[in-house]
Amino acid sequence: MSIKIEKTENKDELKLEFTIEAAKFDEGIKKVYSKSAKYFNIPGFRKGKAPMNIVERYYGKEIFYEDAFNEVVPEEYERELKENNIEAVSRPDIDVKQIGKGQDLIFTAIVQTKPEVKLGKYKGIEIKKIEYNVTDEDINHELGHMQEKNARIITVEDRPVENGDITVIDFEGFVDGKAFEGGKAQNHELTIGSNTFIPGFEDQIIGMKKEEEKDINVKFPEEYFSEELKGKDATFKVKLHEIKKKELPKLDDEFAKDASEFDTLKELKASIKEKLETENANRAKAETEDEAVKAVAENVTLDIPSGMIETEIDNMTKEIEQRLSYQGMKLEQYLQYIGKTEEEFRKDYEEQAKTSIKNRLVLEAIIKEEKIEADEKTVEEKLKQMAEIYGKTQEELKANKELVNYIEASIKNEKAVEFIVNNAKIK
Repeated sequence: MSIKIEKTENKDELKLEFTIEAAKFDEGIKKVYSKSAKYFNIPGFRKGKAPMNIVERYYGKEIFYEDAFNEVVPEEYERELKENNIEAVSRPDIDVKQIGKGQDLIFTAIVQTKPEVKLGKYKGIEIKKIEYNVTDEDINHELGHMQEKNARIITVEDRPVENGDITVIDFEGFVDGKAFEGGKAQNHELTIGSNTFIPGFEDQIIGMKKEEEKDINVKFPEEYFSEELKGKDATFKVKLHEIKKKELPKLDDEFAKDASEFDTLKELKASIKEKLETENANRAKAETEDEAVKAVAENVTLDIPSGMIETEIDNMTKEIEQRLSYQGMKLEQYLQYIGKTEEEFRKDYEEQAKTSIKNRLVLEAIIKEEKIEADEKTVEEKLKQMAEIYGKTQEELKANKELVNYIEASIKNEKAVEFIVNNAKIK
């Protein structure tokens, strides 16, 4: 394979012309035929048994060209980029100049490349000191969570519903006198004040007595997800079966013994304070690092190629799609729910993508300028931690070169951030 490289009139853009030998492309055609032969049904032959030349005659000689291109090109393309130290940051814009059996495959690829970063001031930058102190209110808040977790649920018999009660109700909803889909349930548990129902619904449960029936009138919000119901007036027929409430345990030494490993409330509070101080220190450290990198990035001269931004948004979108899949939702459904097109959705993430790219390139430039390396000891420690998490040996993980490269890059980034903070003037 050979490659010709030339700059285009656009900044940080190259035009690459690739030539792949005919023998290699023909080999790709044969591989594609072997993989797909079983799908061809040609008269006079058993399905999948027609020779390649017959398949080509029946469907046209170009039948395998596209798949053969995809079979041969990606590996050759990546190898040539690596050998010529080309850091492409966009998808290639491919134009096939020559393709055919017994011919050299010739195509061009226009790619955007990683831009030059001109560092400004990155030593002695001024940033504000970030600090979070643990207050008694913070400790009591944590104790409140522990109380909630250890609360008892008791049945209430001697009074009507109050805010904060847990109710068990039957309900059925009607719009214009007709029951609507999804608007009916029996023995539904609803905590009053949780705001999980339509606005105004829970408020009207307050004051109801056990076994009482009541019509509750509400209005669906204008931004409600169902087109048929948004903005509509509705009536719910409700019957109250049970009233329950949480009974919180008393905060004393007995509570400490039951809810933790400590014998006294004083010891429990001290442990909570220590945990919160660690969390606050980590939070302050992360925010200080973010501010430091942001301050350095403001002093940088850099033009980010459009393809790099699009790739970054692609990666961000994939992460969002994965998170949505955990909730049983697809991106298309989510876009419909928030009332945005995919183009508008991507536009919303453009600035975030630019910031992420800029910060990453800034760190890479500092790593290069300061000759920051990932020491072997730290790499080994990271591999050991990962081996314990994933139940593998360090040797198994070390054999994965991509993983080792990722770990080394992460360590260099961490050291670069540490370098910026250590050389900053914290006011």
